[in-house]
Amino acid sequence: MAGARSKSVWFCTSCGNEYSKWMGKCPSCGEWNTMTEKEVVTGKKAPIAVSVPGAGHKPMPLKDVSTGSEDRLSLGSAEVDRLLGGGIVKGSLVLMGGEPGIGKSTLSLQLPLRSPGLKTLYVSGEESVKQVKMRADRLGGDSSGCLIYSETDMNAIIEEAQEVAPDLLIVDSVQTMYCQQVDSTAGSVSQIKEVAATLLRFAKGSGIPVILIGHITKEGTIAGPKILEHIVDVVLQFEGENRGAYRVLRSIKNRFGSTSELAVFEMTGTGLREVENPSEMLIPMHEEGLSGTAICAMLDGNRPFLFEVQALVSSAVYGTAQRSATGFDVRRLNMLLAVLERRAGFKLGQKDVFLNMAGGLRITDPACDLAVICSVLSSNFDYCIPADTCFAGEVGLSGEIRPVSQAGRRAVEAARLGFKRIFVSSYTHFDTKPSGIEVVKVSDIPSLVRALFK
Repeated sequence: MAGARSKSVWFCTSCGNEYSKWMGKCPSCGEWNTMTEKEVVTGKKAPIAVSVPGAGHKPMPLKDVSTGSEDRLSLGSAEVDRLLGGGIVKGSLVLMGGEPGIGKSTLSLQLPLRSPGLKTLYVSGEESVKQVKMRADRLGGDSSGCLIYSETDMNAIIEEAQEVAPDLLIVDSVQTMYCQQVDSTAGSVSQIKEVAATLLRFAKGSGIPVILIGHITKEGTIAGPKILEHIVDVVLQFEGENRGAYRVLRSIKNRFGSTSELAVFEMTGTGLREVENPSEMLIPMHEEGLSGTAICAMLDGNRPFLFEVQALVSSAVYGTAQRSATGFDVRRLNMLLAVLERRAGFKLGQKDVFLNMAGGLRITDPACDLAVICSVLSSNFDYCIPADTCFAGEVGLSGEIRPVSQAGRRAVEAARLGFKRIFVSSYTHFDTKPSGIEVVKVSDIPSLVRALFK
């Protein structure tokens, strides 16, 4: 091609970034002596890295594009199917991320064991065939439709998948796979990008859905380049404490369904058990008459459920007050304690405050603010909040109680579980008044204290 010429560039074998000259330390990833020189040709059209459906077609009016329901496969798990929007779409690439030991490999192996009618090729780059077999025996199920393949070379994996022609391909994990045409170690940014692009081309070309397992970093993001999440069609992320019994599988991105869904699982000796009604397992499991507990009516995605907030307030032992929160943002806790002291006059500056979200869940819903404040005040006063009372409200810096979204659904779920009262903001409006439960509206913290601790 006219105008094409070659030049030398330097690539970091660790992160894949390109530089015009050699450097001892990569400015991007901070690794030393990772630069390699390569000849590249400029001035010609770059090849398409990822083929997409409909490539090469002429532009057409949007109104003339026909739409229809996607062809989906059931994975044998009602919760996972619901999270994906009714099953996995044929030809889609699903990325499932989470911390090591959270249950990614367990769930990915449970899917073919619970749906023997689905011919599945399970590729493991982390475990041998015998290790996968031992785990499958522990999980139980029918393994007649599951093929195990221990390999890390993507060329061999694609060849085997084309020969087997499975209904579903599972790759565990993206950090252990490598492509021979990329000169870097497995798990590097350039390798992860190429592995994901190769699997996407295979999925779109063959119509076989692919589930790709990925680890996350200590910051909580999926390890590798951000482009990995852009390439795939669906991103699912496991959350929860490894020491806790409950796991939450959340939809971060879904091109074929809603991202306002989540699935709750309980880790047992025989694998992950689906929790169809999380509220019944997260509400109090102790005798009545204990102070420092409050029930929050939370909404995660489109699913309302109730859980217990536990607080312990005691005099500071070492002079400096401690602030500790499990499953809740400690900075948010400090803000709520400052609001209690400045706006309501409760002196908590010289007291230790410990907060815990029951069940090992991590809560980010602002509606939990009201339950946190009530549990702290309950422990401080040594006053037991009635067991049939729950809370749903956000607390502002001026001490006002702010309304939260879909308060009606929260109240309906609370009434279904037998709760008699729910505290909400006085600015909350219901389309239809919830039946079977008393709605107590409060405008600020002083009015909350007068209504609750009377």
